[in-house]
Amino acid sequence: MVGTVKILGVCGSLRAASLNAMLLRVARRLAPPPTRLNLYPGIGDLPLFNPDLEVCLPTPVLRWQSAVAMSDALLIASPEYAHGVTGTIKNALDWLVSFEPFVGKVVAVLNASPRAEHADMALRETLRTMAALIAERASVSLPVLGSGFSEQEMCDDPTIGSLVKSALAELHTAVISSSVTRSDSN
Repeated sequence: MVGTVKILGVCGSLRAASLNAMLLRVARRLAPPPTRLNLYPGIGDLPLFNPDLEVCLPTPVLRWQSAVAMSDALLIASPEYAHGVTGTIKNALDWLVSFEPFVGKVVAVLNASPRAEHADMALRETLRTMAALIAERASVSLPVLGSGFSEQEMCDDPTIGSLVKSALAELHTAVISSSVTRSDSN
């Protein structure tokens, strides 16, 4: 029997009414039982990345790195600003660049707007550069922007609910495949 897969949901928006945060909450609600999805609450607490601080990491950075290390995978949902990733998500990732437990981490990207392709591509490039394993089949664009859906309506919507469930199943599979590959190479 396969154990629980621990997924860390990360939102690249600090906005209170963020569609990306809502999408991650929907994913948490729809996560199948062998999967536990926790949302990282402190992304806005991270100081701006400064290599000088790596000598004695600030507490918010230690919490962030610990949460990443304890997860089997990351599920990132982040908006596009000016054809790029948000400063919030880029800053969070910058704190993981030389963080060894991130290397080979399985990551999926949820995109709340199919029109936000520039940030989606830029985020994937950053993740590849950082040696993350992008779960492509779990990385999906969802028609959330402009839908006016509530969180419950997203869960109930046959398109959105089904895409989120499928993405989570694919992410679960990617984590298990990654674990098997790592144990085979040892």
